[in-house]
Amino acid sequence: MENPAKAAWKAGKVTYVAWLSLPNIYTAEGMARLDFDIVNIDMQHGLIDYSDAVPMVQAIKAAGNTPFARVPWNEPGIIGKMLDAGAKGIIIPMVNTVAEAEAAVAACRYAPAGARSFGPTMAATGDPQYYDTANDQVACIPMIETTEALENLDAILAVPGIDAVYVGPADLSITLGLRPGTDNSGSFDDALKKIVDGCKKHGVTPGIHASAALAKKRRDGGFQMITISSDRGAMAQGALDDLKTAHEGTGDGKGSERVY
Repeated sequence: MENPAKAAWKAGKVTYVAWLSLPNIYTAEGMARLDFDIVNIDMQHGLIDYSDAVPMVQAIKAAGNTPFARVPWNEPGIIGKMLDAGAKGIIIPMVNTVAEAEAAVAACRYAPAGARSFGPTMAATGDPQYYDTANDQVACIPMIETTEALENLDAILAVPGIDAVYVGPADLSITLGLRPGTDNSGSFDDALKKIVDGCKKHGVTPGIHASAALAKKRRDGGFQMITISSDRGAMAQGALDDLKTAHEGTGDGKGSERVY
């Protein structure tokens, strides 16, 4: 089992993430066939349950991409099930303390590094070395998204087995007393710098939820895992662009009759 995302991080490269919120293997495969480095299935705020997520993982892998999943909560049952389904990285929400970080790692690792139960139903299919490589190749990614997590950041990042952390900008903004998604605020920018600096100190990859418009800023700020697009967002923007072109009559007349 190889995890291209972890290899890229180790080489100092930036990885771009596509975010899936819709329970649909068609859109999962479509996004996976683009040049994203990671395709993440959002089971926390997206509309995706476990029975939806399993075939989406398969579709992403079949398209030659790297499936990650954000689970609903820091709970070992669903973490183990998504790893067994073949996810190569798990993003875990609201990790605020060392104990919660240790629990996240334990759910992602087989003993003696953790407490993950063995039963990789889908993950080990065609991979006889899965057990031998899983602990090294699965990416454990706690989310840093509260002031409590910022206060405990150094200790959280020192927990063995954490590969990356992922910033939730909306929740982080709220706990800083700002509106969701606030950017260019002194306290918010200071928090991001603290996270990136802490990651560098501990050899952990910093990740963040962003957009294509913010990608350069976040990359220049030291982030290596940057979400830049989503299925719902891309669909809505594409439809709006088409509607604008049709209403304004700005098409060049050279397109296809096909709209799918």
